[in-house]
Amino acid sequence: MSLEMMQFAPLVLITPLLVTIALCDLKYLKISNRLVLTMLAGFILSAPLFLSGHEAAYRAITGCAVFALGVAGFAFRLWGGGDVKAIAVLTLFVPGYSLLLFAFTFSASMALGMIIVLTGRVLLGSPNFHWSALRPEAGYPMGVSIAMSGISLPWIAMILSG
Repeated sequence: MSLEMMQFAPLVLITPLLVTIALCDLKYLKISNRLVLTMLAGFILSAPLFLSGHEAAYRAITGCAVFALGVAGFAFRLWGGGDVKAIAVLTLFVPGYSLLLFAFTFSASMALGMIIVLTGRVLLGSPNFHWSALRPEAGYPMGVSIAMSGISLPWIAMILSG
């Protein structure tokens, strides 16, 4: 495995957490603080094994910037609080050189997630459906896009790097 791809190892390790975030957001329209804190602990524990101090610091600064922007979006009711925390912590797992790729991956994940959720609402949705995100009046569960972008980023980077 190349040194460049090793920087994605912590992100690959949190895949089960990302799947859980997506499923919880679909079912309850909430992202648990416990899941976000577990992701944060995963970064803190794995960073010394896989990242240089400089890269870890760069990711921390980027995560803080994303959190600050997310709080502004939360203030304008554009994002939920769990979404803000989850995307900020997920950013800690994104190598600095692939932030632009992550932005594109997240955008594509939002489009694909909306298609999946809207299709689910048409096929399965009803006002009494037990998965909150599939009810007709529900908002979009951003955790789906957050999870998809985190899961797919290492694979997309690997494909693009040849």
